[in-house]
Amino acid sequence: MKSKFAISIFCVAASFMIMAFTTKKSNVTTIYLIGDSTMADYANNYEPGKDYMKTRYPVTGWGQVFQPFFAKDSLKQIKNLIKKDSVFVDDRARGGRSTRTFFQEGRWRSVYENLKKGDIVMMQFGHNDGAKDKTERYVDIEGYKEFLRLFVSQAREKGATPIILTPVARNFPWKENVLNDVHGEYDKAPKDVAAEMKVPLIDLNKASREFFTKKGKDFVSENYFMNLPAGKYEAYPEGQKDNTHFQTKGGIEVARLVFEGMKQLNSNIKK
Repeated sequence: MKSKFAISIFCVAASFMIMAFTTKKSNVTTIYLIGDSTMADYANNYEPGKDYMKTRYPVTGWGQVFQPFFAKDSLKQIKNLIKKDSVFVDDRARGGRSTRTFFQEGRWRSVYENLKKGDIVMMQFGHNDGAKDKTERYVDIEGYKEFLRLFVSQAREKGATPIILTPVARNFPWKENVLNDVHGEYDKAPKDVAAEMKVPLIDLNKASREFFTKKGKDFVSENYFMNLPAGKYEAYPEGQKDNTHFQTKGGIEVARLVFEGMKQLNSNIKK
C-alpha cells in the first residue's frame, strides 16, 4: 500500500507541474526523451484503455519520473543548460525499440516535426540495438551510430540541443561484488558519436553501474529491478524475475543520475 500511495502522490505532483508549465508555453523548454523501455513512461496511457496500476505497476521507466527533478529550485542548478524558467518532459521512449525501429515507425519524425529552438533531445538506446537474437530490432554498430548521427544532426537543424546517453546498466554480470558492463560496443558507440560530433554526453552506463555497486547486488535486485515475489502486485500475481527494467525506486534513482549528469554538463558550459 505504501508504494502505491507513494507513486500516486508522485504522479499527482508531476501532473500539477505539467499543468503549470503548459500555461506559459513560450517560456518552457521541452525535453524530448527518445529511447527504449528503460526510459519509457508506463503510467501515461502507455497502453490505451488499460489501468497501469493493474496491468504494469510497479514497472517504471526513468523518464516516467523525470519531470519532478525540474522544480524551480532545481532549474537553478542547470541554468547554463536550460535558460527558460520551466521544463516539460515529453517522454517518447517505447519498449523494444532500437534506433532503427524508432526511426522506421515514424517516432522520430513526430519529435522532429515538433522541435523548436532551445528544446533538448535526450537519446538513450543500445539495449535493443544489440539484440542479435531479435532480428526485428537488431542494428549493427555502424547502423546504430548512423541513426544516432541522424537524430543529432536533425535536432540541431531545428535549433535543439541533442544529448547522448550511454545505455543504462542491466543488473548483471556481478563479479566480486562489482556490477560489470554488459553493453560492450553498444556502450562505446554513443561515446564515439558524441566525440565525433561534439555532442554533450551523459555516461549513464558508468554512473548506474557505480551507483548500483555501492548499493550492493542483493539490495539493488530486490528494490530497484523488477524482481518481484508472487502475490505482491496485481499485475504480476506469479512474481517476476527481470534484471533489466526498474521498479519505481529504481526508476527514480536512475532519473536522479541523469539529472546529476545534466548538472555536470551545465558546469562545463561557458557562461
